[in-house]
Amino acid sequence: MKNFKSFASDNNSGVHPEILKAIIEANTGHSIAYGDDYYTEAAIKKFKALLGNNIDVYFVFNGTGANVTALSTITNSYNSIICAETAHINVDECGAPEKITGCKIIPVHTNNGKITVDLIKQHVKGFGFEHHSQPKVISITQSTELGTVYTPEEIKEITSFAHKNNMFVHVDGARICNAAASLNLNLKDITTDVDIDVLSFGGTKNGMMYGEAVIFFNKNIANNYKYVRKQSTQLTSKMRYISAQFEALLSNNIWLKNAENSNKMAKLLFEKIKDIPKIQITQKVETNGIFAIIPEKYISIIQKKYFFYIWDEDKSEIRWMTSYDTTEQDIDNFSSFLHNVIV
Repeated sequence: MKNFKSFASDNNSGVHPEILKAIIEANTGHSIAYGDDYYTEAAIKKFKALLGNNIDVYFVFNGTGANVTALSTITNSYNSIICAETAHINVDECGAPEKITGCKIIPVHTNNGKITVDLIKQHVKGFGFEHHSQPKVISITQSTELGTVYTPEEIKEITSFAHKNNMFVHVDGARICNAAASLNLNLKDITTDVDIDVLSFGGTKNGMMYGEAVIFFNKNIANNYKYVRKQSTQLTSKMRYISAQFEALLSNNIWLKNAENSNKMAKLLFEKIKDIPKIQITQKVETNGIFAIIPEKYISIIQKKYFFYIWDEDKSEIRWMTSYDTTEQDIDNFSSFLHNVIV
C-alpha cells in the first residue's frame, strides 16, 4: 500500500522536509570520510549548545547499534545490566546487547515501564563474589516503552544510587525528545543536569531518515568508544549524511516541534476515544503512544485499514503510535473509524 497513514510506529513516518533538504545539500562535492567533515563538526556543536560542552558525541546507524556500543564501552562481559522488563534492550534487540557485550541483562518488573531505586536495589548485590555477575549499569528508557516519562527527580535518584555503588546509568533515548516536550523541559534538564553517564539519542523516530547519536557525559569512560564503534560495524564512512540530519534536527527547534506534534496528536486521539466503552486505556498518555485493551474480534478489522501492533496478545492489548507528521485530520479519520467499528 502506497502513501498510507498508520498508527503502528513513529518509525513508519517519512523524513522531515528540512532534514531531507539537509541531506540533499550535503550531497555536493567531497567530504573527508569517517566524521572528519564540516557537517559532523557542525552537528556536534549543536549538541554541545543544547547539552553543554563537556560531552563526547558519536554517530551510528541505528538504535540497537547505539545501545550496544554504548553498553559495550562501559562494561566487561562479567557485568550485569539492570533495566525494565519492557526495555528495548531486553525485548526488541534480538539478544544483541547480551551477545555483543557478553553481559547478563536483569529485567525488572514494572507496571508503567519505569524502574525505581526500590525495584533496582534487590538486584544490586554480589559485589566481589566471583560466582555472580557484577552489577555495573542501570539502563532506563526515556520516554519508556509504555509511553511514560521519568521526571528529573526520578532520574537523579537513580543516578545518585548508581554512582554510590560504582555503577553507570545509560539512557535509551530513542524518544527522549518526546520526553522533554512532555515535561516542558530542556534536554539538558533530563540528561546533563541529572548526572547520567551515557545517552543513546534518537533521531529516526523524530523525523530523520536514519541515524542515532551516542553521547557520553562522563568523558572518562568514552576513551575506547571509537574502537568499539568500529568493531561493532557502526562506523559509517559517509558520516556527513547522518551528521547533516542531526544538524538540521537540532536547528530552529525542529526536534522539539516534531516531538510536540506527535505528543499532541496522541493526546488528541486519547480525548476522542477515551469514552468508547469497549476501549480500556492502560497507561498514562504522556508522549506519543496509546496503550489500550480492546476486544480481540475488532483488532484484525481495524488493522486492515490502519496498521498497528498488538502489544500483549494475552490481554488483547494494542499500541497506537503517532508521529511528527500525524495531522488532526488523521486523528479525526482514525477516531471516527474506531467509533464506527468498536460497537
